[in-house]
Amino acid sequence: MRVLVVGGSGVIGRFLVPLLRQDGHLVAATTRTADKLAELRAWGAEAVQLDAYQAEAVRDLVRGWRPEAVIDLLTDLPDDPRLLAARAEGNNRLRLVGTAHVVQACREAAVPRLLAESVAWPLTGEAEAAVVRREALVLAAGGSVLRYGRLYGPGTYYPDGSAPRPRVGLRQAAEATRAALDWPPATVGVVSSAEDQEFGREPKDGEE
Repeated sequence: MRVLVVGGSGVIGRFLVPLLRQDGHLVAATTRTADKLAELRAWGAEAVQLDAYQAEAVRDLVRGWRPEAVIDLLTDLPDDPRLLAARAEGNNRLRLVGTAHVVQACREAAVPRLLAESVAWPLTGEAEAAVVRREALVLAAGGSVLRYGRLYGPGTYYPDGSAPRPRVGLRQAAEATRAALDWPPATVGVVSSAEDQEFGREPKDGEE
């Protein structure tokens, strides 16, 4: 397939893009900053600099690249966890505005598959409202919501694996995302269980 990973330069993209290429997919991945373009190319993707706040730019990319699947991994998180509170407003805004632009572009271009990142642990206040709205946008468009546990591994806030539950390793998260391309639309819990299962999909109504 032709797969577009929006926000593909983040920690999940580092593992996901090479996995998609191994499967034979043609992959384009976006980043906000020009200094990450070379890294995306090294992973095997067609690298695109994109400001997800610009609706026309998102629309033009989706229309022009003609993806058969779009994976929305947009976040605006700092490298230093001590700055999380200061960056919270920007991350909430990107969850709403950026994803709204991605969803609208996918609707207009009739993209068959849409997956979008969410979180598997409870939030409060504006963060909770942003996540609820983001999930609603994706589900209303017939897409899948990927509720990742707290990520651990290289480049995350928990490089030594000490993340509190619910949690999931980067490679496990990437493998689950790759697998979700073949699942019917659903809300997916991408977490490591007590039995160390790599991932699980919540059944839809009528499924066991």
